Amino acid sequence: MNSILRIAFAVSFMLFGLVSLLAGDISIKVIGKYLNLPVSRKENRSRMIFETGGKQERSFVIRLAPDAPDYWVFCDVSALIGKTIKIIYDGDPAGLSKIYQDNVIEGQDSLYKEKNRPQFHFTTQRGWINDPNGLVFYDGEYHLFYQHNPYEHEWENMHWGHAVSKDLVHWRQLPVALYPDHLGAMFSGSAVIDHDNTAGFNKGDIPAMVAVYTADSPEKQVQCIAYSHDKGRTWTKYEGNPVIDSKAKWNSKDTRDPKVFRYKPGNHWVMALNERDGHSIYTSRNLKDWNYESHVTGFWECPELFELPVDGDKNNTRWVMYGATGTYMLGKFDGKTFTPEAGKYFYTTGAIYAAQTFTNIPDSDGRRIQIGWGRISHPDMPFNGMMLLPTELTLRTTKEGIRLVNAPVKETEQLFTPVAKWSSLTSEDANSRLKEYYEAGCLRIKTTFRLSHTTSAGFNLFGQGIIDYDMNANTINGVFYSSQDMTSMELTADIFIDRTSIEVFIDGGLYSYSMERRPRGDNKEGFHFWGNNMEVKNLEVYSVKSIW
Repeated sequence: MNSILRIAFAVSFMLFGLVSLLAGDISIKVIGKYLNLPVSRKENRSRMIFETGGKQERSFVIRLAPDAPDYWVFCDVSALIGKTIKIIYDGDPAGLSKIYQDNVIEGQDSLYKEKNRPQFHFTTQRGWINDPNGLVFYDGEYHLFYQHNPYEHEWENMHWGHAVSKDLVHWRQLPVALYPDHLGAMFSGSAVIDHDNTAGFNKGDIPAMVAVYTADSPEKQVQCIAYSHDKGRTWTKYEGNPVIDSKAKWNSKDTRDPKVFRYKPGNHWVMALNERDGHSIYTSRNLKDWNYESHVTGFWECPELFELPVDGDKNNTRWVMYGATGTYMLGKFDGKTFTPEAGKYFYTTGAIYAAQTFTNIPDSDGRRIQIGWGRISHPDMPFNGMMLLPTELTLRTTKEGIRLVNAPVKETEQLFTPVAKWSSLTSEDANSRLKEYYEAGCLRIKTTFRLSHTTSAGFNLFGQGIIDYDMNANTINGVFYSSQDMTSMELTADIFIDRTSIEVFIDGGLYSYSMERRPRGDNKEGFHFWGNNMEVKNLEVYSVKSIW
């Protein structure tokens, strides 16, 4: 904290907070951009309320540290500069005296340099992160909203966090977009650009960015909307919320995660909404009034529904419907009803969950770009969870039929620089060549290996299995996989290793998976190909640039 702010804060604390501290509250005149709050893992959660002018400004639970904190979190209060905040806390009030304000967050000097900070995957500066929300492209920016607890590295206090990128790779975190309100916590949803002003929210020539989200309360989950005129920086919630309250229809609280898109042939909006045992379809002309149309059972949470060409042929398309786990169906969609024709299949497994695709991608681009939540923990860090690499989804004709293919977007290539390349190696030779890269925090490895005197072979890192290919059982790490050449004894893998995660794309993305990086502490072998007389036909190593 700079000296001027430190002195000013001390004076404001003495003037506004000394007496009320004994009653579990303090008053602070805001003179800095952030309030820094100490957190202790051993404390129970207690409620903290900010009041300005006698009205509640925000409310959340936090494990406020009464003594030495385990880590710090922050509140962006820049919109309240010049005002006085009354902070009320119903836990141990001793921690209130440790709250301080500044124009930087506590730990700014080490931000993005922490030991377990991923270097080419998005993570939030502080707190918990899960489902990606509101993925939308607008005016040269990719918007990543996400489920976020700003006040702890565990799930709670669901807000919509916000980050933007020009290239899907380098992200800039912005202030929280949506806060909990009287209808509940901010659960998952999507965002669209209302070019035609169907909702009446546009401001002159500026189209509204409209967020469609679930508000979760102990009683029920309802669907709401909010709009922004400044590219998602600030939001106004629709006074007529909720726009859908379907608990009574389904006799279930589970009605959440609206994915909305424009259906051009019908000139209307479509919402895929998870309800009880599957995905429902709703339609609307104005984003406010919604009509129930149909339902497909067999999915849980975070719906997706989109159209893709098969093998790039725009005259031959299928609609893809999937849920949070990544299982999907292929079929037809007439704007009101999805008719499954094939599935359920999987294209990716592992740490990924609740993946969502971007809306409003220009027709000149035409890609279906996806980001998924990586269920990866970050021990001893003031943040938790991450986003996996952005990938492009395509449909390809395979020997099993039409299947979804998943591969990193081309923009990620800028992060990787080739440093070594070999061919026709024995496993022993390959292991020897990789020794100098054992200790690399981040690395990309591309390889093709061929089985010979064995039916199984693989690749480990410090004892952790990255690939375990059983050709006899047709499995990779226990999951069924059959290569396109039914007699092939080869497998190709593109492996992305970050500080806490590993992502693997098999045979160009026909199958992909992700995992937490968990080296065995007693294993010193580093990178290790294994399998009797296997041949490493190709081996490439790439260094990695940090996105920070």
